[in-house]
Amino acid sequence: MIRTAPPASRPLAVLPRWSRAARGLVVTATLLATCGLSLTMGRADTKGVEGDRELGEYLSAECVTCHQISGRYDGIPVIIGFDPGYFIEVLKDYREHRRDNAVMRNIAAKLSDDEMAALAVYFASIQPTQ
Repeated sequence: MIRTAPPASRPLAVLPRWSRAARGLVVTATLLATCGLSLTMGRADTKGVEGDRELGEYLSAECVTCHQISGRYDGIPVIIGFDPGYFIEVLKDYREHRRDNAVMRNIAAKLSDDEMAALAVYFASIQPTQ
């Protein structure tokens, strides 16, 4: 699997020597501090991305078979605490074959835009448990 770094304009690229989990913590803390992330009535609006958090939690079962819900990095990228806009961008890149990973391409191909937004909001709301 080829791991590509996010573009330099993305928050995760600001701290390139830190682990993904540590960068996720920084991004999540920044979102919480500056955007006032709030979860209400099963829906969350995070940085302009609206998604149904409860639907995202339901759909996440397939994701967490590989991606650690704890935020621990075991060779599979950490997806909790991600910026929702960037999360959706990555999924669309897989769906449109701009990123190279057969498993992720197959998974992303099955997701609607609303489902991607729901997953993005759900995973953005999770704090690492390490």
